[in-house]
Amino acid sequence: MFKMFKRVSTVVSSELNTLLDKAEDPVKMLDQFMRDMAEDIHEVEGAVAKQIANEKMLKRKADDAQAMVDKRQKQAEKALTADDEDLARRALEDKAEHEKQATMLKESWARAKKDSDVLRDKLSEMKKEYEDMNLKKVSLKARAESAQTRTKMNRTMSSIGSDESTGGFERMEEKVMRFEAEAETSDDLSKSSRSLDDEFEDLGNSDADDELAAMKKKMNKDKKQ
Repeated sequence: MFKMFKRVSTVVSSELNTLLDKAEDPVKMLDQFMRDMAEDIHEVEGAVAKQIANEKMLKRKADDAQAMVDKRQKQAEKALTADDEDLARRALEDKAEHEKQATMLKESWARAKKDSDVLRDKLSEMKKEYEDMNLKKVSLKARAESAQTRTKMNRTMSSIGSDESTGGFERMEEKVMRFEAEAETSDDLSKSSRSLDDEFEDLGNSDADDELAAMKKKMNKDKKQ
């Protein structure tokens, strides 16, 4: 009758911590424990219902047997009042049979009631334990998820400041500096490749300079006139 408590007794024992240590995902393991406990409770509820039904059936039969005892007692008394000793004797004989049945049924009912009371108490304990475990599960899940989040953040932050990431940035910086140096060198080479004629050509007057000189000359001439 109490085999159905096996899984629950395992869950609420010290083995729980050991199992959680071995579990890859403690949150999933806790959920599985709760499902197992809920299944056990459902089975026990069914057993309790059957036991209570059996208890009530025995109580009803015991009451019926006792009712027949009382009935035969009254009938025997009535027969004696009517001076019918034979009928009274038969009534008393039948009463004795019903008394045996009533006694047996009362004893069976007492045992059934005791078993029902034990099952009720066990069921109440299981439900209380389930509620306690459920609250603990909620707390442990929150702690596990928080720890996993912190671990993930720490790993991310540590990778940002790692030698590998720092080395990568330093390599990119060196590459940019090399590009800049190459560009400056290219400018210098471009300047050094210019001929003397190119430089003297730059010193020559442009068309704008010639036009400006002509305008000045004309304006001076107008003033003299």
